[in-house]
Amino acid sequence: MKKIVCSLFFLMVCILTACNSGPVVTRATGFAYEAVVVMDKNYWDGVAGDAVNGELTAPVPGLPQAEPSMKVSYSQPKDFNGLLTYVRNILIVDIDPNIYTKVSLSAEEDRWASGQLVLTLKAPSPEMVAEYTQQHPNQLTNLFVKEEMARATRQLEKTYSSVVMDVLKKNHQLALNVPEEMVYYKDTTNFFWATNNASTGRMDVVVYTFPYTDPNTFTADYLVAMRDSVMKANLPGAFPGSYMATETKYFDVDYSPIEVEGKYCGVMRGLWKMVGDMMGGPFVSHARLDEKNQRVVVAEGFVYAPETDKRNFIRRIEAALYTLRLPGEYEAPEENTQEK
Repeated sequence: MKKIVCSLFFLMVCILTACNSGPVVTRATGFAYEAVVVMDKNYWDGVAGDAVNGELTAPVPGLPQAEPSMKVSYSQPKDFNGLLTYVRNILIVDIDPNIYTKVSLSAEEDRWASGQLVLTLKAPSPEMVAEYTQQHPNQLTNLFVKEEMARATRQLEKTYSSVVMDVLKKNHQLALNVPEEMVYYKDTTNFFWATNNASTGRMDVVVYTFPYTDPNTFTADYLVAMRDSVMKANLPGAFPGSYMATETKYFDVDYSPIEVEGKYCGVMRGLWKMVGDMMGGPFVSHARLDEKNQRVVVAEGFVYAPETDKRNFIRRIEAALYTLRLPGEYEAPEENTQEK
């Protein structure tokens, strides 16, 4: 029988559910990347529960140590009421051979609370639930993670570092919403770096550009080589001769294409290290083509947090990368508009 992970938050929810008789809560509650799974206990303790829980708690790709994609709490259907229905991420698994003949998955936003995502998985048998998760790997997790990214991006569009935004717009014709605490920066030709300079959970972002001359630019090999060249030149370590590089000997770099603003974006994730030092951690980058200026724009976030889990830090900075806007995708600075 699997170990059921329950956060302190969900324990408090259960207590408050029994006591609460106040007004209806309209905003979704809970922490980022946490979900409650609702299904019959007999199925939760069997192959269906193993399959669902196994997927949701699978390791996050691109981290140096294994961390679960989601933190999962479980509820029996009879206990799923009150404040539990206001949790931001909910998965309902309904297994009934008398009603269903095939597996189906649906998603609904704001079902019981605003800012909420409810997934409902219906199946005629627990075995078909397990089979479905094998045929559609990471589908449940990806839906929750995509929604969490969207939530974080919407928040960054409201509250962000105006320092970073202003410098990038003025000097690089780019816009990027990063966490508001990132106010320490270095700006040079074709390279920008900012950090929150935190003692715990340090997050950094870099933006650099280079001419687009090769159609093979958008490959892992090309971008890793360019990354190492740029980082070595611009981010020296604390010790003489030390510099940042990509870890490729013991860890594979993952590269995958997505669309941002309806255009191609290469997403690369892996580990960074300081050559000549003992520092390292995860990174994720977005590479896009600025057609107007025929340059490649790379925005990267990386994390240094040796004393704690890194999942939420790297995902927060990854959400910021989705706010990258190239020339023509944002309102130009007023002084540039006047010059035209």
